Formats: sequence, C-alpha cells, structure tokens
Amino acid sequence: MTKRNTVTPLSPLYRAETLRKLAREEVDVLVVGGGVTGAGAALDAASRGLSVALVEARDFAAGTSSRSSKLIHGGLRYLEQLDFKLVREALKERGLLLQTLAPHLVRPVKFLVPLTHRVWERGYIGAGVTLYDTLGGARALPRHRHLSKRGAFKVAPALADDALVGAIQYYDAQVDDARHTMTIARTAAEQGASVLTRARVTSLLRDGERVIGAKVVDRESGVEFEVRARTVIAATGVWSDDMSEAAGIPAPFTVRASKGIHLVVPREKIDLDTGLILRTEKSVLFVIPWGKHWLVGTTDTEWDLDREHPAASRADVDYVLEHLNAVLRTPVTHDDIEGVYAGLRPLLAAKAAATTKLSREHAVAHPVPGLVIVAGGKYTTYRVMAADAVDVAVEEVDRPTPPSWTDRLPIVGAAGYHELWDGRFALASRAALPVARIEHLLGRYGSAIEDVLTSIAERPELGAPLPGAAEYLKAEVVYAVSHEGALHLEDVLTRRTRISIEERDRGVTAAPWVAELMAPLLGWDAPKQEREVANYLARVEAERTAQEAPDDEAANASRLTAPALLPG
Repeated sequence: MTKRNTVTPLSPLYRAETLRKLAREEVDVLVVGGGVTGAGAALDAASRGLSVALVEARDFAAGTSSRSSKLIHGGLRYLEQLDFKLVREALKERGLLLQTLAPHLVRPVKFLVPLTHRVWERGYIGAGVTLYDTLGGARALPRHRHLSKRGAFKVAPALADDALVGAIQYYDAQVDDARHTMTIARTAAEQGASVLTRARVTSLLRDGERVIGAKVVDRESGVEFEVRARTVIAATGVWSDDMSEAAGIPAPFTVRASKGIHLVVPREKIDLDTGLILRTEKSVLFVIPWGKHWLVGTTDTEWDLDREHPAASRADVDYVLEHLNAVLRTPVTHDDIEGVYAGLRPLLAAKAAATTKLSREHAVAHPVPGLVIVAGGKYTTYRVMAADAVDVAVEEVDRPTPPSWTDRLPIVGAAGYHELWDGRFALASRAALPVARIEHLLGRYGSAIEDVLTSIAERPELGAPLPGAAEYLKAEVVYAVSHEGALHLEDVLTRRTRISIEERDRGVTAAPWVAELMAPLLGWDAPKQEREVANYLARVEAERTAQEAPDDEAANASRLTAPALLPG
C-alpha cells in the first residue's frame, strides 16, 4: 500500500495538517460520520482515487460501532425469514474479513445452540445451520456438528441439567469493533483521505438546491471552518434524520434507535468451552468469549432519549441476568459483573422516498444533488453499504471513477500477519516478551506490531504492563496517540483498549497512568491532565449510578450528570 501522506496518519501532527488542508481545498467526497460505515465509505472513495475528507463529531466508533455484540456473522435468524440473499451477502463478507481484509482483528468463534425438543428441533435447526454452512460458512470456517446431551455438557458444563436434550455447535466470527473501525479509518488516511475526529458538522453548505459541503467546528479549539465538496455522504447512524433536517429536506427514510446492552463477566464465572446462543421471547441472547471475559447480551428496546450516551438501567441488567441464569447451574450475580455497555442500533422505518435504494437492512438515498445518505445495516456488511453509498456519490464527480475494490484491499496490519503469527515464538524471543503477550499484540495490531515493538526497543520502560490494566502495555497507550488518533483519555480507555469494560473498576486505577503517558504527546499541562482524569472518573460514576436506576428515564438522567468534554 502506498502512503500518500508525509506525516504519520492519525498522529497529532497529521491532525494539525489536516485542519489546515480542509479549510483551503475542495474535495470530491466529504464523509460525515466516523462509525464503521463512514470509515468504510472514506476508504472506498479514497481507494478509487477520489479526494476524500472524513469528519467525525466525537471519536472513531464512539457511537454504535464500538457498542455492538462484536460479531461478524450472517445472522441465523434471517434464514427463518427466508432472506437467503442477505445471509449469503453477510457470509461472503465474513469470509473476506477472516481471510483477506482483517485476519488480525476478525477470528473464529464457536457457538452452541441448546436443543430443548427431542426430534423436530434438531431437524429444523440442523437444516438451517447446514444451509448456513452451504451459503458461505464452510468456505471460511469448519462445518457445524451435532452433539448429544452428554457431548453438549462436555463443552458446556455450566448448563443446568434441564437446559437441553442435545445441541448443535457451529462457527461464526468476532471482532473488536472499535479497533476495526479505527483501523479502517487509518487505512483510508493511508490511501490519502483527510481524516478528522472531534470535528462536528454544524450545517450543510448550499448553492441553490445543491449541497456543496459543510460548516465544521473543531471541537478541540472551537474554531469553525468550511469544507467544500462535490458530494457529501452522511453516514451518521441514529443521527441520520438530523442530516436531512440540516439539508432542509424531508427525511428520505426514518431511522429509529433501538437500545441493546451487554454485560461483561469473568470467564471463570461461566464454565463453558464455547459461546452460547439462547432464544428469548423477544430475540436471542449471546454468551460470547472475549479474552478473559464473557460478553452477554443483548436487549432490544426503543430509545428516544440522549443518543450520544445511551444508558443501561437496572431493568436492562436484570433482564439479561434472568435469561442467562435460566439455563445455568450456578447463577451469575450483580456482584460478578465487571462491565456494562449500551449501544443504539439504527433501524430503518418503513417509510422510504422514491430516491431511496432500500434493502432489508440498509438504505442509500440521494434526496438532493450533492447529498447521499446511508443508514441501517449490519456491522458485518459495512463494506457493502459503503460501496453502495460511494457508487451513488460518484455520479456527482465529473470524471470516470473505477468500481469499488475494497473486497481485495487489506486494512492496516493485515498484510504479513499470518507470517508473523507463525513466527510468534521467534518474535517473542527477539522482543524479550512472553509469547502470550506477543499473541495479544498480534491480535490487536497485526503486522503493525513492529511499530509497537520498535517503541519498546527505543524506550524499554514502555514494555511494562499498565498499572491497573495489566493486559495492556504502556507502549499501547503511546501508540494510540502517535498512530491511532486518540485525543482524550476516554478514547484510550474505552475504544483503543477496552479497559473501561474489562477491568472491574472500569479503568479508574489506570486512568492517571494513561493520562501521564498521553500528556507529553498531546501537549497537556498538569491542569489539563487532571481535568481528563476527573472527566473520566465522573463518567464512570455516572454510568454506575445509571445502572442502578430503575428505568430508561432515570438511567438517562443519571448518565447525563457527567460533564461533556470541553475545548482546550
């Protein structure tokens, strides 16, 4: 991959140069939104040779794209709805991600489907999983297998005696969604895109009916500037209707927000050698392996409160625990919970204008010249959504543009990953680090691990574990700022790492250490460093209080007591 930038993409110096560049140069495509679809659209457009800007109001994946179930899957439930096209598309994307696009970040995961009826259910679900394999799964992952009751208890001894009469085990894949989204944006920057976080669109620029760019405020300095563009792609998820309002047009479709929450539980609290998928009266409940933890979720409830900080309530937590404990020998208690996170799904409502291309899961609209809106969809099919949006956007660009080729474009860290993994024992010896540590780093950075190890060779103290979060090295904090665009303490603790949900204290112990490592790279003085820590601790306290609130309204009010990040 050819680097087109003279400075390290997503570094502090890159951000300063990008601010100057965007204020004076018109681009072919301005992407609004730094979630997985927006990052994917920026990469798709830049890789086609277009000049591209991406602006994100907060941080990469700060919304839905860091708060998912972290699964890359076809969606078994869509087979029941006979939506074979959607499942085939998602399974094709799963295979691309596992094998080519992001093998360092996307990995196989086993799931057990307990059977509770002796005859018909095994045939019914077995036929569905066979079709799931046939539509794409078997090319990238092992095929499913049928288990007797005894066989099921061998891999899932935590289950209660009456939880099943047998089971089916199948494979899907999982991803660290926030890292993956950030790395796509980083790859877009490597391809020449101008990528900017903490930059909020305040209004769209118009020339008659045509949208010609946006007014943007740099939330770090408070400075407002204009970005001129031949076309604007809005990939803003649950804020999609706001973009229509900013353009002064009726919404081409309506996006509603549905809240889903997940619990993080220590691995030793649930004795399983496999993930688990359980049916509930509303949808499904996953128990997903996550390093030394389990992720358990999710819920599906309407949410019309604050969209930046959706809050989990006591009712949400109780719902997940009730359904989990219904099948376990030893119940998981509130005291066992290490972390909780809540996210919003952007779900398409039925209304769609004639200008909208609507699939079952996502829509791309071109309501006025110069504006494309993309919304809905599954995390797994982000690349398809991005390509669809750019296909519409290039109609506004007055020159031939090649078709999308992101199905063959590995993201940063993918190229050379397999070779490094095969040589991980030699790599561990050279770096004087345990093999388990090298495996952890390879699973986060892929072939970019060399940059992290170089920083440790230059500053050996960075090879030490981070106090309060020993699964991570101090070097990873430095790298998050120097190569991954982290601007605030929250960015590192919540998205570049997952300390905020993986540590029982939510990262409170690690926070001052992380701030101290970030400070010299971002020019923070002592008061600024103290404010960053205080803001983070206030956020943790607000989330803890919200999780004891009885309902959504009370949880929302509690969560909003935490101060917002301010310029400077």
